[in-house]
Amino acid sequence: MERQEQDAGSDDAMDSFLEKFQSQPYRGGFHEDQWEEEFEKIPLFMKKAPSEIDPQENPDLACLQSIIFDEERSPEEQARTFKDEGNDYFKEKDYKKAVISYTEGLKKKCADPDLNAVLYSNRAAAQYYLGNFRSALNDVTAARKLKPCHLKAIVRGALCHLELKNYVEAVNWCDEGLQIDATEKKLLEMRAKADKLKRTEQRDIRKAKLKEKKEQNQNEALLQAIMVYFEDGDRSELYRVPPNSTLLQVLQHPRYFVKALTPAFLVCVGSSAFCRNYLRGRKVRQVK
Repeated sequence: MERQEQDAGSDDAMDSFLEKFQSQPYRGGFHEDQWEEEFEKIPLFMKKAPSEIDPQENPDLACLQSIIFDEERSPEEQARTFKDEGNDYFKEKDYKKAVISYTEGLKKKCADPDLNAVLYSNRAAAQYYLGNFRSALNDVTAARKLKPCHLKAIVRGALCHLELKNYVEAVNWCDEGLQIDATEKKLLEMRAKADKLKRTEQRDIRKAKLKEKKEQNQNEALLQAIMVYFEDGDRSELYRVPPNSTLLQVLQHPRYFVKALTPAFLVCVGSSAFCRNYLRGRKVRQVK
């Protein structure tokens, strides 16, 4: 009897609800003129999440975010969430946001060295695609301190050294990686490329040094061949100027005179016939 009374009460409540539903307009539905925009605000149907989440504009999304990044969760869980978020941004080729996510994960300072190594290595990959090769190299170095045999970190480090033209270091990183996996195709290809570029660079350095030495020898020979003189004020004597003398030192010589505000010198090749004939019978002194 009591069960029948409860069922009757439930039926009456449902009838009352249906009458109210039919007599009053439904509240909370989409508006006909902007239903697409309102549909887009539902997290499940969003094509792309907004870069900045406004709790007033997107309360449902803000609620989900607070659940995902709940500070009461362990540092490992939070770091892993940021890693996954960074991976999603990386797949979308939004490397700047990926770097931010990986950085936030590292800030959690979780106790899992493998997870931290992955965060460093992944951030290095994002930095690499942004062209920040030195930052990427710093990250893979940090990843290897946590996990020396992290093959992805070694591959990315070798890539960075190639971009920075550190060919010797690139070869070394490739060799270290091949000790872990001798069949790693990327390392084999990079090592061959880095070794070739290293040999080319060393050859160019040798050529540049030989050219520099040759030019230096030519300059020294030219300095030895060229003779520089000046006449004293009475034109009775010539003074030979040492090759290493400066103009100021010569101008300060007591027997040097400047005429018409223009310093004058006689410059000739010491072994030439002109020089021998010009100096014949003239007294030459050495400037000290």
